[in-house]
Amino acid sequence: MWVLRRPERSENNNHMKIDRLIGILSVLLQKEKVTAPELAEKFEVSRRTINRDIEDLCRAGIPISTAQGARGGICIMEGYRMDRTLLTSKDMQVILAGLRSLDSVSGSHYYGQLMEKIKEGSSAFVSGRDSILIDLSSWYKESLAPKIEMIQTAIEERRLISFQYYSPKGESSREIEPYYLIFKWASWYVWGWCRKREDFRMFKLNRLDGLKVSADPYDARTVPLPDLSSERIFPGAIQVKAVFRPEMRWRLVEEYGPRCFEVQPDGTLLFQKEYTDEENLIDWMLTFRDQVTVLEPEHVRQELLAIAERVAGIYKGE
Repeated sequence: MWVLRRPERSENNNHMKIDRLIGILSVLLQKEKVTAPELAEKFEVSRRTINRDIEDLCRAGIPISTAQGARGGICIMEGYRMDRTLLTSKDMQVILAGLRSLDSVSGSHYYGQLMEKIKEGSSAFVSGRDSILIDLSSWYKESLAPKIEMIQTAIEERRLISFQYYSPKGESSREIEPYYLIFKWASWYVWGWCRKREDFRMFKLNRLDGLKVSADPYDARTVPLPDLSSERIFPGAIQVKAVFRPEMRWRLVEEYGPRCFEVQPDGTLLFQKEYTDEENLIDWMLTFRDQVTVLEPEHVRQELLAIAERVAGIYKGE
């Protein structure tokens, strides 16, 4: 689960300062010595600001020494160098992979800029090629990125959001107090307090339209972490029994693993599994067209038959 947040304008200076302090510390941990003008140029601030940042790091307990003159500069004291790295190279690679994945759906350049700061401060420390590449953008990046950006702002500023929501049960207008952005089940969701239902709800971003961030703030509630278990989100277990054609082995392996079926004497694949949502089950079975026969439950068999008859009627012109 990833929670994406962007600072409101009034807090932006503090947020930028924290980023800068982390960046300065990263540089000092990787270099023997650096000058204040070099840090000022790197972080695009004045030399006076860098001096104040160094004082703040010292107050935080980081043993930093400064020296004047041609060979002077800023460095971490020798006695502290027994462990100059806060993170291992593997740790840094994982952090960069996470930032890169967030950048793939970001509507701004914030995460990309943060990656560059980390890389520049740890260039000798981050060795080798990237081994983990994550892209969360999906086919809907152009429509998702603005929604994610707006919801980030609303979460940080504690602003209500409103939108038109399309679900299997119909279309409705919603106004919610947003608390989390969630990536789960290969999709993005917003989780918050729905004022219409007077309860916490999760909404799929691809299903909402006309997203607006209200000027009205809300008082934050005591918010429990969302329960993202399939049983909680999709209650009601359904015992499924179906026979698939041998040609569908690759899909069953891809989606449920190589031990989700038993090979029958005639080569067909007997699939038995507990499914959590009937609508999704029917949609999934329809993607196999004539390559599957559902044996149980009977009401799902009948619904698939009714759908097939309606589709046949459409194409026969009835």
